[in-house]
Amino acid sequence: MKSFYQKETDDVIKELGSSVDGLTSSEVTKRQEQYGLNELLEGERASAFQIFLDQFKDLIVIILIIAALISGATGDFESSIVIIVVLIINAILGTSQTLNAQRSVDSLKQLSVPKVKVVRDGVKQEIDSTHVTVGDIVDFEAGDMIAADARILEASSLQVNESALTGESHAVDKFVDVVADEVVVGDQTNMVFTSSQVTYGKGRAVVTSIGQETEIGKISALLQGASSGKSPLQRSIDDFSKNLSIGIIILCIVVFGLNFAVSHNFASAAMFAIALAVAAVPEALASIITIVESLGSQKLAQENAIMKDINSVETLGSVSIIASDKTGTLTQNKMTVNDVYLNETLINPDKIDLSDRAGQLLMHTMVLANDSFINEDQKVGDPTEIALIELGRKYGIIEQEARANYTRISELPFDSVRKFMSTLQVIEGEKLMLTKGATDELLKQTSHILINGQVRELTQEDTVNILEQNNAFAEEGLRVLGYAYRTFEGDELSLEDEKGLTFVGLTSMIDPPREESKDAVHKAIKAGIKPIMITGDHVVTARSIARKIGIFSEGDMVIDGLTLEAMSDEELARDLEKISVYARVAPEHKIRIVNAWQAKGKIVGMSGDGVNDAPALKQADIGIAMGITGSEVSKDASDMILTDDNFATIVKAVTIGRNLFANIKNAIKYLLTGNSSAIIVVILTTLMAFFDSKFVVPFLAIQLLFINLVTDSLPAIAIGTEAGTDAVLDEAPRDPKEPILTKATFTSVVIEAIIIAVAVMAGYLLGIQADHGIEVVGKASYATTYAFLILCLGRLFHGFSCRSELPLSKIGVFSNKNTVYAFLVGVALIALIIFVPAVSGMFGVMPLDFGQILTILVLAFLPTLLIQSIKMIRYSGK
Repeated sequence: MKSFYQKETDDVIKELGSSVDGLTSSEVTKRQEQYGLNELLEGERASAFQIFLDQFKDLIVIILIIAALISGATGDFESSIVIIVVLIINAILGTSQTLNAQRSVDSLKQLSVPKVKVVRDGVKQEIDSTHVTVGDIVDFEAGDMIAADARILEASSLQVNESALTGESHAVDKFVDVVADEVVVGDQTNMVFTSSQVTYGKGRAVVTSIGQETEIGKISALLQGASSGKSPLQRSIDDFSKNLSIGIIILCIVVFGLNFAVSHNFASAAMFAIALAVAAVPEALASIITIVESLGSQKLAQENAIMKDINSVETLGSVSIIASDKTGTLTQNKMTVNDVYLNETLINPDKIDLSDRAGQLLMHTMVLANDSFINEDQKVGDPTEIALIELGRKYGIIEQEARANYTRISELPFDSVRKFMSTLQVIEGEKLMLTKGATDELLKQTSHILINGQVRELTQEDTVNILEQNNAFAEEGLRVLGYAYRTFEGDELSLEDEKGLTFVGLTSMIDPPREESKDAVHKAIKAGIKPIMITGDHVVTARSIARKIGIFSEGDMVIDGLTLEAMSDEELARDLEKISVYARVAPEHKIRIVNAWQAKGKIVGMSGDGVNDAPALKQADIGIAMGITGSEVSKDASDMILTDDNFATIVKAVTIGRNLFANIKNAIKYLLTGNSSAIIVVILTTLMAFFDSKFVVPFLAIQLLFINLVTDSLPAIAIGTEAGTDAVLDEAPRDPKEPILTKATFTSVVIEAIIIAVAVMAGYLLGIQADHGIEVVGKASYATTYAFLILCLGRLFHGFSCRSELPLSKIGVFSNKNTVYAFLVGVALIALIIFVPAVSGMFGVMPLDFGQILTILVLAFLPTLLIQSIKMIRYSGK
């Protein structure tokens, strides 16, 4: 049986039960029920129970299980039961976190589903690619990603990159003609395949297969095992935790030896050493970072920035260069025709005379040499072309009707080399090649001019006048298009035909800067980030817009693509920091600009929307694609997608990235401070026990487990949710090579750990006095009770201090409700331990009267009071 590529297009459409007008809505519904959605099946995910079991594979967890067994074997069944309960609770939390992360990723995937142009019920419309079905008629052009396997029905200079499927890096020419022989996928020149990318021209095709039945679907099993690696921050955290763990284990071995030397009880000393190791090592750190990054990704999505990989969120905090496209990112992307130049006269666009030959040709070219369209509220296509269509509609010319009445015989699509496009139309029985594009390039191919209905040769004076008007428009920040035509004899256009043109006129269009762009640029500069503009527009246009929004200042340089190409790498490196605007650049120049900044050790964020922007987006540290006007290729190559195409969103994303890193750093500081204070107390009391046997161990194993579960995880996660402020923009970009634990942070950790340890030791000594003269039952004592409760409460209070370097009087105690909730949950659990006798006995907590509880509260609160006082003094003048 013949394959689709071996059959005529009419036969394929008939076999698929479709038509040139596309499927009907009712037929689409039936087929979607029959074939399902157009998406690849994912690999089988682990069940919730399997994820739960995986939580017990961690080395620390295995050590805890051993500890539980040791505890049970020595008769301490209560500790054994509590350890098992704690492990189960941790496993439930880990399972919940994993399932939530999966749901977050799924929701983010849904936010970046590609769009596809289809013909249904005879009308072209744009839909999510997942809703494409077999038999759909789809249209595509340069920049689009093919969303389903399809047989080509129409092709105009069509080239497609199929490297995702075939491995062939060069674009493949595509045709309509039947391929008679049986060939491999790479030689099926009349088919397009899922995940391939249109790099040139345009086409129409009928969908032959979707989802798992496509060629890419057949090999999707190879892709399902792919996963993203750890980010630099995660790797540094892993190394940090590993080194810290080694140090703690050595310390615990020493503590075990000291305890055993004092108590001569191997099981007790071993249990304490194991519990101390578990409590001291911040093994929850990796999970906390993942949670914080996930929350950061969700916040970014709310601010119109979708991170394709949550591990990239932190990189935003290090961005020092933002290379931005102009159109739609810094500007509103709402082009409107501002002025018209016809018959050597500047007129208002509302004053075009359609009875005049020049007016007729201008309007025909605007509407017919144009591939964009408006369908009710949906505007599909390039904003410049949409502006021309909207002007045509003001004159009652509906583009779809005009294109049906005046047949397009052939075309030469726009490309970045020629900088214009041409179409061959039959208008009132006359074959005309209509051309529009960059004025300076158009004039190179022009020999005549149309003035007041008369055609004459183009003089040097005419050329000067046209270019002067073009430059006058451009200096005002207006976008200019030139229009020309020629009569034609044949039926097929070639590049050689774009000569001997007759000039008709110019239109200027304005795409004003977004209102928020100027403020965003100011914030970026304030944050130590250099914004630069990279655009294909004219030099004077680019400079005008850049000056208005603050990117260009006196003394800065503006260079065009030709100048850039002529510069050596040494010359570019010399002038790089002075250049704020790159105009008239080709897409390949963008990679060179990115590389030049990266060679200087800068972290570069690059925005783009075109097919040829993809390599630069991939090369940049943060590739930023436009979600509205961006091609599917650029989105695929990027790290972040802007759903509003707005430069201000990039600055918001950087702010969120910086705050996210600050939150992670504060959470780490919280964990290390608390753990260090516990270690200091253990070392001091163990040394004291050598001189006097009344000094007992300050914490029981079960108490350390509680500290690890409650006072480590909950407040640290809450600190990670701190809202953050624009104050981070007052700082220079973070050096990605800088360690997490800087000298300043390490000093702060040591000082605050000592302050907390002093309070705990004070309580411990008061407990020793309370123990004097009473019989200590089992392992319970007032010394351990005071030390345990003061450390727990002290760390809960300290969680508020670790939210920011600023004092609470500046940021507000209740501004982060999550820290309040974490504190209240911790206090409630501690109250349960104090006031419920059964629980008190399990945790080795002695009965306490009101005075003792008040003493514990005061000692627990004093470290935070002292730390806050220091902060208030330090920041009193700020």
